[in-house]
Amino acid sequence: MSHHNDPEVIRRLLTTPGRWAVVGLSTNTSRAAHGVARYLQRNLGQEIVPVHPKAETVHGAPGYTELAQVPGHVDVVDVFVNSTLAGAVVDQAIAIGAGAVWLQLDVIDEEAVGRAAAAGLDVVMDTCPAIEGPGLGLS
Repeated sequence: MSHHNDPEVIRRLLTTPGRWAVVGLSTNTSRAAHGVARYLQRNLGQEIVPVHPKAETVHGAPGYTELAQVPGHVDVVDVFVNSTLAGAVVDQAIAIGAGAVWLQLDVIDEEAVGRAAAAGLDVVMDTCPAIEGPGLGLS
């Protein structure tokens, strides 16, 4: 069975203030994660937490090398890694008690999102907040 995104889940995640751990976010401005994190932070008022092996500070937010190092609760884990690596990130999101996982455009792992849903997490896959937000009339 393939995952289908629930428009109400997308709306709620984008409009409810939260803490988004953006996995794959670095200071590389040419990467999609950089612009999407800025959109989440500036346009939607979300708190961002960069998660990347370099643990760089991005958009004024200190970075961490892995999800397990992020202090406090994470509402959404935004996954900007290759589909072959997404399952491990989803499993880490489940382990830290995140509220949701959002697999970015072209990041697809049906088994991983099945595990996340079974663990009670909200799941969005193969789309982008910077596409969905304007489509919902958000800035």
